[in-house]
Amino acid sequence: MNASPINILMLGASYGSLFATKLALAGHNTTMVCLPQEEQLINKEGTLIRLPVRGHDAPVELRSTELEGKITACSADSAKPENYDLIVLAMQEPQYSVKGVKDLMQRIAKSGLPCVSIMNMPPMPYLRRLPGIGEQDLSAAYTDSEVWSAFNPKLMTLASPDPQAFRPPDEPVNVLQVGLPTNFKVARFESDEHTKMLYQLQDDIANIRYQVNGSEIELPVKLKVHESVYVPLAKWLMLVSGNYRCVGESGMQSIKDAVHSDLSATKDVYQWVGKLCVAYGASESDLVPFEKYAAAAQGLQKPSSAARALAAGAKNIERVDKVVKTLAGIKGMQHPEVDAIVNRVDTWLEKNREPEPA
Repeated sequence: MNASPINILMLGASYGSLFATKLALAGHNTTMVCLPQEEQLINKEGTLIRLPVRGHDAPVELRSTELEGKITACSADSAKPENYDLIVLAMQEPQYSVKGVKDLMQRIAKSGLPCVSIMNMPPMPYLRRLPGIGEQDLSAAYTDSEVWSAFNPKLMTLASPDPQAFRPPDEPVNVLQVGLPTNFKVARFESDEHTKMLYQLQDDIANIRYQVNGSEIELPVKLKVHESVYVPLAKWLMLVSGNYRCVGESGMQSIKDAVHSDLSATKDVYQWVGKLCVAYGASESDLVPFEKYAAAAQGLQKPSSAARALAAGAKNIERVDKVVKTLAGIKGMQHPEVDAIVNRVDTWLEKNREPEPA
């Protein structure tokens, strides 16, 4: 057990349960803010993560009730940020505008605690740390930009949420299946003190060894801390060339098909977004080579979470596509496929927002 476990308040119990499980394996404690049915089930039975591990035919099942650290759940109204050392934001961006969660976000902002986001959509306070990007008005890309107004940019950082995971249909809401067990790549905080906490979590997670069939194994999905504040922007290339291109005019396709049905077109979009990131201060070494992403996308057999949400009637989704298009326009850059992506997403949202017939 760690001499001094870190206590984490995590907003979100779906995708966030993967990170919470890695923290619990390392001996740290996480309370997940979630919906009432999730809260009740997690506090009664814990969480279950199915994690594919190289060399093992079946996924390794990780039950939180058997781990060194604790995973519990609570409601947004009952959460007390001041009782924790670190906040993790693991909800979809539109969820932060829901009243109870928005109220909690204001309490978090006032607490002065460091916050790590594992959202695809970068929090506005994180973007304010990026020279050239931070002063731009990107509020139109957010569901409710007021959610972020009270946060101190020095206390906000972002982890590129590269691992892919989903809740299997027809299973309880405390179960998560990992499809692509890659790493969370997190940018340092502004302060050395808060960054030191990230390095402690990185090292503790790296040192995890888990017993499977009498053998100790190393588990995938690590936390990797980077000194460059631009490293999480590497996810933008993947989101725009893959995740948002799952959204068709009349239906959705898998990430694999979005990427590989026309690989040269995908590469063109990917590299264009990379050039945009470099234009705003990222270096080539902050980004992921296209070939590595294309290989990983071979295993992504489902539509992206954004595409699934639109197909299910969501009235708001995370709009990284809109952030990218807006920033490109400021630099005088334009790409027809990116314009088409934004238009397709806009069309789906307009349709989903139409009033139901009486």
